Amino acid sequence: MQTAAPGAINNKMNQQFNHVQSAHCESGVVSNLLRHNGLQISEPMAFGIGSGIFFGHLPFVKVNGIPGTTYRIWPSGILNKVCKRLGVQVHSEKFSNPQKAMAALDQAVAANIPVGMQSSVYYLPYLPQAYRFHFNAHNLVVFGKEGNEYLVSDPVMEGPAKIDPESLAQARFAKGYPEPKGRMYHVSHVPSQVDFRKPVKQGIEQTCNFMLKVPFPMLGIKGIRYLSKKIVKYPELGERKAALFLGNIIRMQEEIGTGGAGFRFMYAAFLQEAGIKLQNDELRNLAQSLTAVGDEWRNFAFEAGRVCKARTVDQNAFVNLSQLLMHVAEGEQQFFTKLSKVKL
Repeated sequence: MQTAAPGAINNKMNQQFNHVQSAHCESGVVSNLLRHNGLQISEPMAFGIGSGIFFGHLPFVKVNGIPGTTYRIWPSGILNKVCKRLGVQVHSEKFSNPQKAMAALDQAVAANIPVGMQSSVYYLPYLPQAYRFHFNAHNLVVFGKEGNEYLVSDPVMEGPAKIDPESLAQARFAKGYPEPKGRMYHVSHVPSQVDFRKPVKQGIEQTCNFMLKVPFPMLGIKGIRYLSKKIVKYPELGERKAALFLGNIIRMQEEIGTGGAGFRFMYAAFLQEAGIKLQNDELRNLAQSLTAVGDEWRNFAFEAGRVCKARTVDQNAFVNLSQLLMHVAEGEQQFFTKLSKVKL
């Protein structure tokens, strides 16, 4: 990601920040910040150019003692890739302690500069209690202050929210992986003209590589099949652990970034928009087939939720889930193989 001095600020930053609710936090923050700076880009376009879709099941990476499952690229990956590919400059920094981080935030707010930041959802009091657990890769924008409270544009919220300094500092310095360390960023320069053709091509090519060509068995479509084989063995863990492990897969899929069906529907919207921009009917036609894959992800989440609520270990139910996930993998294989062959 390109960086620039904090003082190199686009004049468009002085306008009122416009909050737009989004499907996913990072792609939502990216599109909101870029639109604020005069570059009109939808959330699906930001998600697609940023190669947001990914998959990995990593048993050795524990989240609250449970194997980690990710449906998107690493934190900040979308932001970095979108900005690099569009020629946008961003100033990003981390801090050694909350005092320095909050002082820098106050300085940006005083200069009327909306800043994005990485945080833990656990310490965000404006979120419903059910969504507040230890997840440290949530992105939001602080764009102002009223009295002692900060004005927040959180993409998952219908409208702007407010947060007290103590809670925001806790969210910015939460412990655990990935540790935010007070990270905040703002757009410092946007090109006067942007050609989307090359960025769209780069985004599609890398997403296809992520899903089809990563050599490790726990990543990409290989990772979906790997998880499918793991699920069959969950009953051996006992009733409680089996439910926890399966529940975390659903939570990461449906609640933390809409990773399964939601990401496929958003990527389909990206392909529709990209097809129009590039005048490519193949992309628009493929978008329709991807929504069918999204339906399969949603069906898997629904059935997995039923198994979790049953509170009993039924081996046949876990075998069925494994087969559903294997079917999803086949659909993904077919789709991304076709997408990789489209001439852009």
